[in-house]
Amino acid sequence: MLSIFKRSTHTSERQLRKYRKVVQQINKLEPTYEAMSDEQLTNMTAVLKERIQSGEKIQTIIPDAFAVVREASKRILGMRHFDVQLIGGIVLTEGNIAEMPTGEGKTLVASLPSYVRALEGKGVHVITVNDYLAKRDYELIGQIHRFLGLTVGLNVPMMQSPEKQAAYQADITYGVGTEFGFDYLRDNMAQQIDQKVQRPYHFAIIDEVDSVLVDEAKTPLIVAGKTQADEDLHFIAARLAKRFKQGIDFDYDDETKATSLTETGIEKVEKAFGIDNLYDLEHQTLYHYMIQAVRAFVIFKRDVDYIVKEQKVELVDMFTGRIMEGRTLSDGLHQAIEAKEGLPITEENKAQAQVTIQNYFRMYPKLSGMTGTAKTQEKEFREVYGMDVIQVPTNRPRARIDSPDLVFDTIEHKYEAMAKEVAKRHQTGQPVLVGTTSILQSEKVVEYLDQHKLSYNLLNAKSVEQEVELISQAGQLGQITVATNMAGRGTDIVLGEGVEDRGGLFVLGTEKHESRRVDNQLRGRSGRQGDHGESQFFLSLEDDMFKRFAKEELEKFLKKVTTDDKGLVLNSEVSELTERTQRIVEGAHYSMREYNLKLDDVINDQREVIYSLRDRVLEREAILEQLTTMLSETVEFVVFDSCPPEDIADNWDFERIEQTMNGLLLAPVTIPRTLDKTTDILKLYEIPLADLLDYVESFADNEQVNQLIPQVMLSYIDSMWIKHLEVMTRLKEGIGLRSYGQEDPMRIYQREGLELFGRHYQKLRRNIASEVIGFMKRIMEQREALQ
Repeated sequence: MLSIFKRSTHTSERQLRKYRKVVQQINKLEPTYEAMSDEQLTNMTAVLKERIQSGEKIQTIIPDAFAVVREASKRILGMRHFDVQLIGGIVLTEGNIAEMPTGEGKTLVASLPSYVRALEGKGVHVITVNDYLAKRDYELIGQIHRFLGLTVGLNVPMMQSPEKQAAYQADITYGVGTEFGFDYLRDNMAQQIDQKVQRPYHFAIIDEVDSVLVDEAKTPLIVAGKTQADEDLHFIAARLAKRFKQGIDFDYDDETKATSLTETGIEKVEKAFGIDNLYDLEHQTLYHYMIQAVRAFVIFKRDVDYIVKEQKVELVDMFTGRIMEGRTLSDGLHQAIEAKEGLPITEENKAQAQVTIQNYFRMYPKLSGMTGTAKTQEKEFREVYGMDVIQVPTNRPRARIDSPDLVFDTIEHKYEAMAKEVAKRHQTGQPVLVGTTSILQSEKVVEYLDQHKLSYNLLNAKSVEQEVELISQAGQLGQITVATNMAGRGTDIVLGEGVEDRGGLFVLGTEKHESRRVDNQLRGRSGRQGDHGESQFFLSLEDDMFKRFAKEELEKFLKKVTTDDKGLVLNSEVSELTERTQRIVEGAHYSMREYNLKLDDVINDQREVIYSLRDRVLEREAILEQLTTMLSETVEFVVFDSCPPEDIADNWDFERIEQTMNGLLLAPVTIPRTLDKTTDILKLYEIPLADLLDYVESFADNEQVNQLIPQVMLSYIDSMWIKHLEVMTRLKEGIGLRSYGQEDPMRIYQREGLELFGRHYQKLRRNIASEVIGFMKRIMEQREALQ
């Protein structure tokens, strides 16, 4: 095991030596570009573009390009890139992750690779975690690129199509990752080609890459349409679920949040609704409503996950504590919570298009990212996205002290010790930042601070701007700030006058997060750019993480625990228990993301088929040719599906073929019942099909038909895809139960998902062909009637 870590570190060292050689080249070029006029410096963009167009590789362009950007930054912003920032820029240009601690100037680092890759003329996306940071970077770093003759765009929600198109046509486009993803989905719902806003993907730089690709990757991006929910069914399901007992009527896994009905629960549902088998296809909807009702009770807690305000359920962001305005849960879960609370049932969100964060970002040929904490997730970044994590050295040596965790027996003892520690530090004037894992915990912390009559800033802001302002003040003399670990991410805490002498910023964590990365992010708030600082975590054996993920180990540990009179755990092995629990949690979350990605990979292949078909239709690409292909494939499918060669002729469904084909053909065909070979039946349709295809070709110049076919195709494609997504969701809900039959649920999902897609796709082709042929026949009838 040790050899793996050695190898990993050794690789980074070798990489760093390679990068330092390039940095030397950049530094040697500095006097050359310093001597240039503004006009000459700007003209370098055209020179470098020409070198790329003539076939020169990006690697050989880097020294000149980076030296140009550094000089432009000095002139425009008065900021000169440090050598370590140049190293970070090289890592990103190569398509890897630059791990750089807080305060090392990651924003300025991004100016380098975004410029180099923009020279290729295919567009660069710079992705941040919120709109505020996107606008800030667009305005600040954008100045460098505009000075050098590149165009810069900003992509934020609520923009109109023409504005978005202009933003995407820019050389460099700033925005939030989810908005880029939603634009991709909306583009694939467009009814006309000029409504699309994106161009083919080329290169993306993701700031806070772990937050975007790991933390947010649990939730897929969904564009939903409103559909009427069955109110009565929701209320009945809620009443029934309310009486259900965990372990008797349903099973619930605290770690994965997986919920399933037991045999007892299934019997109760069947009895309540008077049905024989809940898992019959016809009862799929009932099962769905029932399982969502159980989830609403067991997973979602009022005033924790949501609040009820003015007869409406409003979701709470657990990381920041802010209300997620306008956000609702999809697939009937929101309505299940409304039924649980006895509120009016709103319209249901039905997915019209969806994609996971992972599959969206895997569409970029080259991806890169920056963060202060990525090494613990390196395996996932490499396996899912093909990116290595390179740890970039700090500009100045780190002076922060990370003190060992203090673990207490109870939550009360923990908070009491925390408040005393804050009071002690506050007396000396040292600023303190208290980090919490949720808004609820923040409120608990301030209760104890109030008891000690300490004044503080509680970061419970309703806007990102306020959050940024408050977090930036956290380094001032005597300041106490209470915030969730994720609040104000991307904002530096600058130390006030006299704070360095008092030990710098003291960061106090009140609970370990489910990921070591987030703990490291909290620590990284202190000790930026070689400042003094200290961090320490105050934990308790009653913390959520231990209770959820280490029940058995905790029980054993409690039997031998020894504490002092303040409840501090004295056993040395408590730190091992903490680390092991965190690794278990990280493993569980990784498995969950891996499982969800595998599920989405099945849909992803199908999505590519549908979206590429849509694109061909939108581009009016050989529309009649597409229609004739659909007709030929429909005939072949219907014949083979109704008369499979492996089955005996007595079981063949001749009527089904005649019924389907006679609705399409110009003249009906009757199949002789004596035929016993599938290929003979296919031959029977060769001439009638050829006549039909000639008939279709005769409409090549008919404007009415050329206008109608794309509309019909898009209408059927979209309705088929929406229906298919719904069916796949229902299939996903039921596959966990199949594992009892010793079958791999993933294999079942892949097999049955493919089968369902095949059926839906065949039906789609048949419906399109039938509608268009019917329209053509009506046009001919009208012509004949007029003659």
